[in-house]
Amino acid sequence: MKAVVATLIAGAALVATNAMANEDLAKKSGCMACHAVDKKLVGPAYKEVAKKYAGQKDAEAMLAEKVSKGGKGNWGQVPMPPNAAVKPDDVKTLVKWVLSMK
Repeated sequence: MKAVVATLIAGAALVATNAMANEDLAKKSGCMACHAVDKKLVGPAYKEVAKKYAGQKDAEAMLAEKVSKGGKGNWGQVPMPPNAAVKPDDVKTLVKWVLSMK
C-alpha cells in the first residue's frame, strides 16, 4: 500500500513539475502576454481552448500551425500574431500542455 501511495505522490509531483515547466515555457515564449490559464485576456483562456478542441483528432496539429503562423476568426476578430521565433518542438509542447487542461 505504501508503495502505491508513494508512486501516486511521485506521479503527481512529476505532473506538477511538468505543468510549471510548460507554463514557464509559455511565459518565455511570450504566450502569457495574451493568454492566461483560466481567464480571457486578449486571447482565450487556455482552459477554454482545451474545452473547445477536446476530442478532436486534428486539434494538436491545427493548433500548432495556428500558433506558428497566426490566424483569426476562431475566437473573435482579434488576430493571433505568428510566433515564428518559437521552436517547432516548443510549439508542440505548448499545444499539448494547453490541450491537457481541464
